[in-house]
Amino acid sequence: MTMSTELAATEGVDPRYTDLDIWPTASILDALGEAQMAATAVVRTAVPEIERVVEAAVPKLLSGGRLFYVGAGTSGRIGLQDGVELVPTFGWPPERLVLLLAGGTGAVFQAAEGAEDDEDQARTDILAHAPGPNDVVLGIAASGATPYACAAISVAREKGSLTVGISCNAQGRLLRVSELAIRLITGPEVVSGSTRLKAGTAQKAALNLLSTTLMARLGHVYRGLMVDMRVTNAKLQRRAVRMVQQLAGGSEEEIVAALQETGGNVKRAVLLRHGLSLAEAETRLDMADGSLRTVLADLHQC
Repeated sequence: MTMSTELAATEGVDPRYTDLDIWPTASILDALGEAQMAATAVVRTAVPEIERVVEAAVPKLLSGGRLFYVGAGTSGRIGLQDGVELVPTFGWPPERLVLLLAGGTGAVFQAAEGAEDDEDQARTDILAHAPGPNDVVLGIAASGATPYACAAISVAREKGSLTVGISCNAQGRLLRVSELAIRLITGPEVVSGSTRLKAGTAQKAALNLLSTTLMARLGHVYRGLMVDMRVTNAKLQRRAVRMVQQLAGGSEEEIVAALQETGGNVKRAVLLRHGLSLAEAETRLDMADGSLRTVLADLHQC
């Protein structure tokens, strides 16, 4: 398959928007809004593929594996954003998160010319983190053909990692070299080739579904609450107090004391409010793969 064929879906021109630049402002906005809604609808159709990824990834991450995000340009920055937010939102250990963006951290703020084509650098970058069998590596590329993402994914798969290609083209090298695929077929953009639009929205929405479901399955969510969030400011401190109150009761003074003893961790503070010591809470959570629901169910049976 030729490169031009692989890129057709995201690089194509939609004739409906040929005269977009002379449309009334409201019409431009309406067209863009319609396209964004279409992008999220595409993500719903990919739910079975996302489910397969979650089911394959959970055992590896429960065994101590790391979560990698790899990409270039807009796709890479979308992946980086999703990954970074797992640490404060769900308490995901930063040492188990690897973010690889073509061009390095400088590419977060400005385009890194040619970086997305550098396959040698991609191999060097990912090998520096020694990917292994328990790691889960997400490669994100709207075109499905970005050399940096493809090369990194190929290396990770050779090392036995679970590799996942996320692309807005049904065909492409990224999906061929990945073990699992998430296809988000968004088609031509309102502004041809500008994959920060529909494709970007679809990629971010799909990652929202994937990472949030992973975190829920890994025990970082209980009763719809972020029980492993990191308390880093006054707003989050108040939220943590409300969550412990909702889940375990007690006076504000008692709840604040429990949170202080656990370093601000809601999950553990709840268990302290149920009468466990911090050491007992840690032991029970370890035995339950971090699931607060499982630990509380066991306590209620005693």
